[in-house]
Amino acid sequence: MDELFSRVWTNLVGRVTGPMQFRLVVQPLMATILAIRSGLRDAREGNPPFIWALAFSPGNRRDLLRHAWKDIGKVFIVAVILDAVYQIFVLHTFYPGEAIIVAMLLALVPYLLVRAPVTRLARRKKARHERRVNA
Repeated sequence: MDELFSRVWTNLVGRVTGPMQFRLVVQPLMATILAIRSGLRDAREGNPPFIWALAFSPGNRRDLLRHAWKDIGKVFIVAVILDAVYQIFVLHTFYPGEAIIVAMLLALVPYLLVRAPVTRLARRKKARHERRVNA
């Protein structure tokens, strides 16, 4: 088991300096852009921040996850495919678990970290604007 974790860690760290490192910037950037777009939509529609709604609205959880997957699914799949290509050309093998870990780090984590704060900031800005207009 220690060998497995050691291999996974070594392979993950190797991706930072290896070929195709452009994806380590491009994929989180795409996920961030999609998260900003979704966060602004949430604020416009009056929806609560994504993670909050996901945690505390079990009735809406399926719809929230479906909409999130619709937003980020393509970036996630591209991340898996690009990591598979990297593994085949650099490691000469394919570890699906590592590809999923990398895709989660490059696509899902930035999306989850950005969407809720964008919603909060957009709501705050909208409320401030409405106060100025009504004053």
